[in-house]
Amino acid sequence: MLQPLDIAIILIYLVGTIIIGLTLRKKAQKSKDDYLLGGKNLPWYMLGLSNASGMFDISGTMWLVTLTFIYGFKSIWIPWLWPVFNQVFLMIYLSAWLRRSGVTTGAEWINFRFDNGKGGKWSHTIIVIFAILSCLGFLAYGFIGLGKFVEIFIPWEVVSDYIPFTVPAAYIPHFYGIIFTLFAVFYSVIGGMSGIVWTDVLQYTIMTISSIAIAIIAFQAVGGETLNVPEGWMNPFFEWELNMDWSGIIDEVNTKIASDGYSLFSIFFMLMLFKGILASIAGPAPNYDMQKILSTKSPKQAAMMSGFSNLALMPTRYLMIGGFSVLAILFYDKLDLKTAGELDFEKILPAAIQQFVPVGLLGLLLAGLLAAFMSTFAGTLNAAQAYLVNDIYLKRKPDASQKKINKINYASGIVVVLISIVLGFFVEDVNSILQWIVSALYGSYVMSNLLKWHWWRFNGEGYFWGMLTGIIPALIFPIFTDTLDLYYFPVILIISLVGCIVGTYSAPPTNDKVLIKFYKKTHPWGFWKPILEKIKETEPEFEKNKAFGRDMFNVVIGVIGQTLLVVIPLYIILHENIPLIISVAMLIVCLIILKKNWWDKMKNEPNINEK
Repeated sequence: MLQPLDIAIILIYLVGTIIIGLTLRKKAQKSKDDYLLGGKNLPWYMLGLSNASGMFDISGTMWLVTLTFIYGFKSIWIPWLWPVFNQVFLMIYLSAWLRRSGVTTGAEWINFRFDNGKGGKWSHTIIVIFAILSCLGFLAYGFIGLGKFVEIFIPWEVVSDYIPFTVPAAYIPHFYGIIFTLFAVFYSVIGGMSGIVWTDVLQYTIMTISSIAIAIIAFQAVGGETLNVPEGWMNPFFEWELNMDWSGIIDEVNTKIASDGYSLFSIFFMLMLFKGILASIAGPAPNYDMQKILSTKSPKQAAMMSGFSNLALMPTRYLMIGGFSVLAILFYDKLDLKTAGELDFEKILPAAIQQFVPVGLLGLLLAGLLAAFMSTFAGTLNAAQAYLVNDIYLKRKPDASQKKINKINYASGIVVVLISIVLGFFVEDVNSILQWIVSALYGSYVMSNLLKWHWWRFNGEGYFWGMLTGIIPALIFPIFTDTLDLYYFPVILIISLVGCIVGTYSAPPTNDKVLIKFYKKTHPWGFWKPILEKIKETEPEFEKNKAFGRDMFNVVIGVIGQTLLVVIPLYIILHENIPLIISVAMLIVCLIILKKNWWDKMKNEPNINEK
C-alpha cells in the first residue's frame, strides 16, 4: 500500500511533466522541425539519455525481470530478439549514414532514396503504413504492461469511492493505463520532441537513483548466501537444449519455460542471431529511435548519441533487473503472483517492488517506472505524429500554415492514442505483443530495408512489394498458428525477398541523378559499382566506401562490450568477484579497440561533421 510520502513524490513528478510541456510549448510551435525534431539543435548526450530512457520501458523491464528470474544468466541472450545489439550497428556506422540525409522521418528518407515517381510513392505509402502499425503495436504493448503494474500498488477499493462510475474488474488495469497515458499525451503533444527529451532526462535521473538503490538492497540481501536455483542458472553459456529444471525448487516455472518455447535453446539462439543481424543491418525501424537520430546536429553526433545510449542504458537497467530478480528468488514465498487465481510470472517486478522497497524509495521508483512508460509512449507517439503530419497531411497540403500544422499535430496525437488504447484492450500479455512486434512485424521490414542501403538496382517498386508481401503474412500467421513468432520469421523473410526481387525487376531502375545524389551523400558500402563509375566520370577522386571489414569487426567488438555491460551488474549483485574482474578486464580491452578502430577513424571520415 502506498504511503503519503510515496504518493507525494509521484504527484511531484507528474506535475513536473506538465510544467515541462507548458514551458517548451512555444519552442515546439515555431516550426515543423522544432516540433518533430527539437529544431535539430538538441545536444547529443541529452538525446542519448532520452533514447536510453525510452528503452527503459516498464513493460520491457517487467519482461526482463521475469526472464532473469527464470533463465538466470542465459536470459542475457533473449533480448537479442529485439535485437538489443542494433544500437551497436547504429553507433558504428548506420546512424551517420541515416543522419546525412537531413530528412525529418523515415518515410521522407524513402523519397530521398527512391525519388517521388510511381515506385517512390508506393514505397513511401507502405513505410507510412508499417510505421503506424509498429507505433500502435508498441503503444498497446506499453499500455498492457502499465495496467498490470499499477493495479498492484493502487488497489481498486481505495479509489473506487472517488470514481462516479463502475469499472468491471477485468478492465481496472485499462482504466489506470488511460489515466497515466493522458499525462504522457500532454507533455509530448504540447511540448513536441524538446518536451519529450527534457522529461526523459528527468526520468533517467530518477531511474538511475532507483536502480542503484535496488542493487544495494539485493547485494546486502545476498550476503554470503547461495541462491536456490537450478544447475546452469549462473552460467551464461548453453548447450543444444536449455536443460533448466526447476523441479523441487519452484515447480511452476517449468510450465512457464515450456510455454515460452525456448527449450531448444540453440535453435532459438541461431534464429534469433540470424534475425537480429539482418534486422540490425536493415537499420532502425521508423519509430522513436529513428526520430532521435534525425534530431541530432550532425552525423558524428548521431553516432555518438547511439553509442552513449548503450552506455547509459545497460548497466543502469541491469542493476535494477538483477536486483529484483535476485530478491524474488531469495524471498519467493513472500511474493503474490496470482491474477484471478492463475500464477503470472510477469508480475514478479511489481510484486517484488511491493515487498522489498522501503517508503520514500518506493515513491521514487514508481515515479521512475511510470515515467519510463510515459517516455516510451511519448517517443513512439511523436514518431507516429511525424508520419501522419509530415508524410500524409503535408503531402496533400504543402502550403498549410504553421497554425494549421500545430492543430493537426495535436489532433493526430489524440487519434493515435485513442486507437492504441482500444488495441490495448485486446492484448493478452506483454510477451505475446512483444513477440509479434519483434518477430513477425519486423520480419516484414528486414529484407526491403537491408537492400535499400546496399544494392543500387533496388527500386521503389521492389521496396513496396517486399514490404507488402512481408506485412500480410505477419498479420495473418498469428491468427492460424500457435508457434513462437520467431520460428516463422524465416518464412516471412523468404516471401519478402521474393517480393523484393520480382518487384525490382518489374520496373526500371531508379533515376541516375537520384541514385548519384543518394550515394554521394550517404556513402554506404555494398553493390554500387555502376553508380560509382558514373560519379567517377566527373569526380575521378571520389572513392568507394571500403570500411565494410572494419565496420563488421567493430560491430563484433561492440556487441561483446554491450553484453559485458549486461553481465557486470549481475556479477556485482551476486558477489561473483572472479567473473566480475574478468568481465571488467574484457570490457576495457573492447573500449580500447573501439577507441583506436572506430572513434579515431570516425573523426577523420569525410562529411561526418556536416550538419
